[in-house]
Amino acid sequence: MTGEIEIPRTYFRCRDCGYTDLPFDRILEIEVLAHRMTKKFMMEVAFFGQNQNSFKDASNMIKRTMNMDISKETIRNVAEAIGKQIHHADEMKAQHTIENISEIEIFDNPKKETLYIMIDGAAVNTRVQDENGSTWRENKTVMVFTDKNMIKKKNGSHIIVAKEYMALIGTAEEFKKFVLDASVRAGYGKVENVVIIADGATWIRNLCNEIFPDSIQILDFYHLKENIYGYAKYLFKDDQTKYVPWAEEVIDNIVSGHVEQACSLIPHLNTKLPASVVNLRTYIDNNLDRINYPDYKNRGFFVGSGAIESANKVIVHRRLKQSGMRWSVEGAQSILTLRSKVESDLWDKESNIFCA
Repeated sequence: MTGEIEIPRTYFRCRDCGYTDLPFDRILEIEVLAHRMTKKFMMEVAFFGQNQNSFKDASNMIKRTMNMDISKETIRNVAEAIGKQIHHADEMKAQHTIENISEIEIFDNPKKETLYIMIDGAAVNTRVQDENGSTWRENKTVMVFTDKNMIKKKNGSHIIVAKEYMALIGTAEEFKKFVLDASVRAGYGKVENVVIIADGATWIRNLCNEIFPDSIQILDFYHLKENIYGYAKYLFKDDQTKYVPWAEEVIDNIVSGHVEQACSLIPHLNTKLPASVVNLRTYIDNNLDRINYPDYKNRGFFVGSGAIESANKVIVHRRLKQSGMRWSVEGAQSILTLRSKVESDLWDKESNIFCA
């Protein structure tokens, strides 16, 4: 079917002189902007796009709160475009930081503070297969904060009141500049102690040894307990009456500084372990210099309680791992970037930059 189609367009009309020559979208300066939205409104759309469980839910929420019909496809396009733009800006800043790493100022009289750097990975399902046929890609997340940003409660728990996240679907080599850049903003070079808390993964150890050679690396206590319990369940065939006391005895020995005693409780198994179960003896051997918990306690260091695990749940799982979700790598990165800004309380700052 062919023919002319009429598209109504609102024109500006001056009440005093009746002048109606200019279209209203040109008056608002949105004529050349994507989707005919102002930059400020695009940021609002992007916020809903990263905040809701899906782009469809975001469309429904905008309809409910703003009484505006915006399709889920438009919301996805806007959110991914803004996320891509912000990620590119972050990448440029991070690249500059790592290229000038020798110029990072190291204070002779640093503040009596501790900078914490927590790193972990979480898989995201994509639409692209790798050389092994897998569509899963690892997102790497870093969380940085100082002990001045922590409230210590009487029961020994902590509340982290201010922190910054950075997330990247990429290699450890690509990720290290983001880790360094976020750490510099958080105080690296200006504080007395730099403590890195991670799960013991080789790529994390190598990354931190390279860019933070003088740091104190700690095996996240949350991961240690998780792996001990996973091994115990396998060892005692899920018999809770046996695996719980055994796991707690191993943990108590490590926490009290009796690592050799803990290792003596671990049998040598000749069978191949399932992929979900670590070789506990090897795991402890590889992290001997990262499990001196009595020393960390004496020095007042935080040793981890799953804060980075919680970060992955908030940034990755809640938005990108809903049932049936598969992403383009670029689209997933865009949403991860937006979610990182929101959870770091940097959304308003990014909004001001984008809307300027």
